[in-house]
Amino acid sequence: MDKKINNWRNYIKLEFASLPENVGLARVAVASFASQVDLTLNDLEEIKVATSEAVSNAIIHGYENSPEGIVVIEAFRDETKLILTVEDRGKGIADVEQAMQPAYTTDPERMGLGFVFMKSFMDHLEVTSRLGEGTKVIMTKNLNPVDAVN
Repeated sequence: MDKKINNWRNYIKLEFASLPENVGLARVAVASFASQVDLTLNDLEEIKVATSEAVSNAIIHGYENSPEGIVVIEAFRDETKLILTVEDRGKGIADVEQAMQPAYTTDPERMGLGFVFMKSFMDHLEVTSRLGEGTKVIMTKNLNPVDAVN
């Protein structure tokens, strides 16, 4: 992340094994972190879905369901913005633009909507990837605390 940690109100970093059961852990951790600002339930749900999709992609596609990989989440937050990164050191994506197309998937058992959900539920999505080195997803959510709405 380009921003220094001390420029943000709060920061977390979480590393975990590329196991499917850790998708739920990531959802809860990021939602708890984001909810330090009094958000709407809809905003929290969108953040949780985007987190789940990014972590699932890392596990399923990046590491091809191997439990040997490590997924790293970093989250930066101030009163108006949440920046969430999800990174793996897996196989990488050959064509990021193609992978971000609706219904595109390399796994016929999957719907291919992960990036679509991330893009629609977050305000900004950036994906960088290198074959054999991994993928980094950076998502930004503009926070509209409940107190600011009322």
